[in-house]
Amino acid sequence: MRRRHELTDGQWDLIKELLPGKEGDAGRTAADNRLFVNAVLFVLRTGIPWADLPERFGKSNSVWRRFDRWATNAVWERVFKALGEESLIEEMKEVHLDSTTVKAHQVASTGRRQELEKKMQPTTDDALGGLAED
Repeated sequence: MRRRHELTDGQWDLIKELLPGKEGDAGRTAADNRLFVNAVLFVLRTGIPWADLPERFGKSNSVWRRFDRWATNAVWERVFKALGEESLIEEMKEVHLDSTTVKAHQVASTGRRQELEKKMQPTTDDALGGLAED
């Protein structure tokens, strides 16, 4: 039974020969390319973090590393073009984002200010939007 977000048999037939790890390819033969592709589609379509990938897809870090290798070798572009899903190519670029790589301003972590910068206390006028009577 096909689950939501997974490839149909017809889609699988379109792409299975485009994927690395086939019998006769150099290197290790892939254990289950279809399961792996379904795992990536699950992440793309649900927006979950890699670490929350359901156990049925295998170890999330292994899936992510394989995803990254395929992205580096332009495998995903070939797959999505074959499926007629070129729009997913742009979405995939966002999958590489991870909160540990987002840069924050220096003050965000320390709360320190510049030497001459003073913390201003709001006045009554500021709090009332300038409506306070003199």
